[in-house]
Amino acid sequence: MIIRQLRDTAQDAEAVDRIARAAFRDLDDRPPDDPDTPADGRRRVRGPARTRHLAVTDPEGCWIAEQDGEAVGAALSLRREGVWVLALFVVLPTAQGRGVGRLLLERATAYGRGCLRGMLCASPSPAAARRYRRAGFTLHPTMRLTGRVDRERLLDPGDIPVHAGNPTHLHLLDSVDRRVRGAAHGPDHPFMLAHFEELLVADTLAGTGYCYRDGGDVQLVAATSKRIAVRLLREALARVPAGTEASVSFLTAEQEWAVDVGLDLGLSLSTRGYLGLRGMRPPMPYVPNGGYL
Repeated sequence: MIIRQLRDTAQDAEAVDRIARAAFRDLDDRPPDDPDTPADGRRRVRGPARTRHLAVTDPEGCWIAEQDGEAVGAALSLRREGVWVLALFVVLPTAQGRGVGRLLLERATAYGRGCLRGMLCASPSPAAARRYRRAGFTLHPTMRLTGRVDRERLLDPGDIPVHAGNPTHLHLLDSVDRRVRGAAHGPDHPFMLAHFEELLVADTLAGTGYCYRDGGDVQLVAATSKRIAVRLLREALARVPAGTEASVSFLTAEQEWAVDVGLDLGLSLSTRGYLGLRGMRPPMPYVPNGGYL
């Protein structure tokens, strides 16, 4: 067994993508990606691109396990202003139970040794939950909103203006991050801006916030007040293409404002996975992105 740092190569990125697809296949209740669908096509490109992005920004936090020359597991982590984030942790089903995950997680968590806070989004896997809890994370059960948006309930957009974001808003985004979760996303914002369909921004005397949307998926919401967060989420859901399933994931009990928005617009609520936090309470109002938190 070899545990080595991830390289910024297409070969390593494709290996991580292959392992992740195999590891999550039995846990994902969505239909397989259709490369002919714009959102699914972007998702297929974004996974390897994110791997290479983190291999550049956080090489000491990204590791891959090889057995007999074959990649069998990977752990991607990042550090942002005192917050350590586990972005991906996957092991091939055929290699599980052999200590691969333990070795990978040890390397990844060592990268966050100097960080006072930690964040991760966990799948419903009992084995993953056990491992994260033993690593000192408090596991907050999360909910997911899915379904078709009831457009008849979108008639009142509210009085808070929302407009498209662009690279000139990067300082604003990082400022909101620091107020809500205690650390900026830094180099991850330009990546998300380039790979998600759109960035929405609200900046008023009542507060500031932003939201990323990609197809039907609301990828990240952060705001300095619930009122701003509600307005952003409603706007993002209003922009979901007609006929496309909407999805808002990793909602803890603290994000009832988001649950209320989704239910009001006809989405269905279910439980799925955990938000793992160490040294911090759930950010509020906040909808995390599973790959960047």
